[in-house]
Amino acid sequence: MSDQLGWRKSSHSDEEGGACVEVAASQGALHVRDSKHKAGPKLAVTQGAWEALVRATAS
Repeated sequence: MSDQLGWRKSSHSDEEGGACVEVAASQGALHVRDSKHKAGPKLAVTQGAWEALVRATAS
């Protein structure tokens, strides 16, 4: 399924190969991966969990 997702690079990722995060939405989940390691581990969370993470880390 990961290959079928529409991955987008975070606007906060730098262009020098540093903190590169990609996200993709699917039915019932938001997926997160390291753009430098596309075949590596991925995190899938519910929309509610993602919103809670964003609220908790926003400053």
